[in-house]
Amino acid sequence: MHLHDVWFVLIAVLWTGYFFLEGFDFGIGVLTRLLARDRPERRVLINTIGPVWDGNEVWLITAGGATFAAFPEWYATLFSGFYLPLLVILLCLIIRVVAFEYRAKRTGERWQTGWEQAIFWTSLLPAFLWGVVFADIVHGVEIDASGEYTGGLPELFGPYALLGGLVTLSLFTFHGAVFAALKTLGDIRARARRFATRAGAVTAVFALAFLAWTQAHGGNARSLAAAVVAVLALLAALGANLRGREGWAFAFSGITVVAAVAMLFLVLFPDVMPSTLDPAWSLTVENASSTPYTLKIMTWCAAIAAPLVVLYQAWTYWVFRRRIGTQHIAEAH
Repeated sequence: MHLHDVWFVLIAVLWTGYFFLEGFDFGIGVLTRLLARDRPERRVLINTIGPVWDGNEVWLITAGGATFAAFPEWYATLFSGFYLPLLVILLCLIIRVVAFEYRAKRTGERWQTGWEQAIFWTSLLPAFLWGVVFADIVHGVEIDASGEYTGGLPELFGPYALLGGLVTLSLFTFHGAVFAALKTLGDIRARARRFATRAGAVTAVFALAFLAWTQAHGGNARSLAAAVVAVLALLAALGANLRGREGWAFAFSGITVVAAVAMLFLVLFPDVMPSTLDPAWSLTVENASSTPYTLKIMTWCAAIAAPLVVLYQAWTYWVFRRRIGTQHIAEAH
């Protein structure tokens, strides 16, 4: 296997880790309006991800940096052609950080309500737009012979891309509801399980349509296997949730995310951005990659740093593993 193939796999792993972790993170943000009934319950939901949400975003930074270093042509075309959607995602992530940090700095009703609304919208929009972006990457966009995107903004929001956005939004919301049931106590825990059942049913409808469309468009035997795993894991997550087995439900919802993202990258390979104008103009792991020497240095750096980051993040989740409820929220909040 060539180093550019290795780095395609590593970038796929980074994006998969990001969607697995930030997926329930976004879901919790959406649930602050759809599940929580009052401010203490919203605070409970926010506290379930309070110690870990910023660590989850490290996976995005690493995935973006690895793409820039390993596949500069891919990075250049992606961030120039998808400039507006990615800019909206970036602004949402910045505002979301500020909202988490500033919400409790003052006790005024208007102040806290405003930041809570910001958390909701800056979780919902990226959850939808990431699906749109990756659906476009897999389906292909208008790339010319020089590797530049020649389409406009409307072309990025076709039916397939919009369905991809609905899949990620519903799946992340379901993933977040299962995580909320796993991490909370009392009435909010029971309501999170009931909400997860409804969200999972909606996700199943969107996911089946999207995975079937993806497989029909450019799938292979490996992508079909990943799609089957995703569907079976989603059904298993719904079953575990109905039985109150919250740990298993979260594990299976996570497998659903992992398998679905893996399917997209299996369909994409060996392209990194297919061209709908001419297949010969597509960006591939070969023509979009850096030099072998650059990839070799990156491989050594990743081999040393990546295990340390994973171990530290796993330790963080272990330390903050206990459930919380409204009884743990200070009255001042």
